[in-house]
Amino acid sequence: MAFDFKGRTALVTGAASGIGRAVALRLAAGGANIVASDLSEDGANRLVEQIASDGGKAVAAVGDVTDPRQVETAVALAVSEFGGLHLALNNAGIGGPQGDVADIDIDGYRKLMAVNLDSVFFGLKYEIPPMLEAGGGAIVNMSSVLGLVGSPMVLPYAAAKHGVTGMTKAAALGYAARGIRINSVHPGYIETPLLRELPAEAYNALGALHPMGRLGTAEEVAEVVTFLLSDTAGFVTGAQYVVDGGYTAQ
Repeated sequence: MAFDFKGRTALVTGAASGIGRAVALRLAAGGANIVASDLSEDGANRLVEQIASDGGKAVAAVGDVTDPRQVETAVALAVSEFGGLHLALNNAGIGGPQGDVADIDIDGYRKLMAVNLDSVFFGLKYEIPPMLEAGGGAIVNMSSVLGLVGSPMVLPYAAAKHGVTGMTKAAALGYAARGIRINSVHPGYIETPLLRELPAEAYNALGALHPMGRLGTAEEVAEVVTFLLSDTAGFVTGAQYVVDGGYTAQ
């Protein structure tokens, strides 16, 4: 479905690849101005070039989302370049340490929490004020199926993504009457270039975790995200949308 985002500006973190890139392209196709935030300068610039070649408008905001000042700078770029901020996808994330809890590296745990949870807080903190100035807006925070259920070998990831779920609900309640809608999206295992490099047995095993028998795609997740950012979802806030092929229904 096509959504109309003309006259609006969107900030997308983790925009250079995967779900972030797919969402940025969908928003740009709907007429939104895009601020593409990513740690990868080359990746962010390639996305900006792609959007421009398709007739859209975008700028790159290269930076580390674990640094609140850099998140603030990306938001300020949206305002200075396009006159405001109306939409945001807080999407940047990493996999982080896995294994038994007693064996998890503390520095790895802290890095994961900084990228996957702290950055969402920083995003909300700096995105909301210009949205209030603009008269309202919509935010999607990228969680995971592991923000709704547990998994024994990925405790740091599950803890961070559960944190995103709770943070989303609390923020949504805080701004529901002030014109800002905030929701979370919870993908299952999504096909990425990294997963395609796995041995066939491991790749197929991940797909088999979903009752639909396959991995999801970034574009399928992007469809749900763009719906939630659109006016079509005008009465949706504080919600958790799963895109998981039935994973959490088991």
